[in-house]
Amino acid sequence: MDTVLRSRSKTVTISSDGPFTIIGERINPTGRKTFAEQLRQGDLSTVSIDAAAQVDAGADMLDVNAGIPLVDEASLLADMLSTVQAAVEVPICIDSSVIEALEAGLSAYEGRALVNSVTAEDERLEEILPLVARHDAAVIGLANDETGIPETPEKRLECARKIVSAAGDYGITPQDVVIDPLAMTVGADTEAVTTTLRTIRLIRSELGVNMCLGASNVSFGLPQRHVLNAAFLPMAMAAGLTSAIMSTAPVCVEAVRASDLLLGHDPWGASWIAAHRARQAALAAAEQEAAAAR
Repeated sequence: MDTVLRSRSKTVTISSDGPFTIIGERINPTGRKTFAEQLRQGDLSTVSIDAAAQVDAGADMLDVNAGIPLVDEASLLADMLSTVQAAVEVPICIDSSVIEALEAGLSAYEGRALVNSVTAEDERLEEILPLVARHDAAVIGLANDETGIPETPEKRLECARKIVSAAGDYGITPQDVVIDPLAMTVGADTEAVTTTLRTIRLIRSELGVNMCLGASNVSFGLPQRHVLNAAFLPMAMAAGLTSAIMSTAPVCVEAVRASDLLLGHDPWGASWIAAHRARQAALAAAEQEAAAAR
């Protein structure tokens, strides 16, 4: 089952048969006071820098969030999307809980976006799914409802099934619904990751749809977060996860690409070997430049 996203010039396919889709998480003001203040002042320079850096680090797509209190989120999100599209060619995941901001973002975006996100709450389904359908987008469906985050995989599956069914009522096919099985921090619940992995397997078996989650959530509040994230991602991939909004720190990206190879999603290791050769070439060029400068 393929979920196809597009920018002006590039297509990315989320699929259980192909390489894992890395969605860079960095363009988000949450927890970034300096970045948030820059955005309030209309300074989008860091948006361009972060976009290019994440793509250079291996991101296939970028998540873009403009959620800052007391700003016109619709206008800011549209401006940020235009800035990202001017800086890089990858497709975008438009991240907002504000309907007006999603409308503005989808109207400004040139391509086929992934909307982040809708829950199984009736009101949210009725607000967001028509918008997704009207703009021919795909959507991330969070496996929770008005009762909150379910504790059991079975209840999360129930929420996922409701989202997929409701999307169909608006002409949105299952391949364009990417379910988030919900990753919670193990710092608060030592069973959080095992619950997520069981949910991934259940959704893969019962619904067969693509899945995406916020991978960095598992390490929130703990030291050496990148190490924990890098350990979690291969587990989730083996269980059936097909994409993640995640850090593009080298240890995380390398864990994903190594898992692609080991799980048979990088035939003959072509991408792994090409990346190795590119690193070798870059290192050799840097050494030559340093020698010439001496």
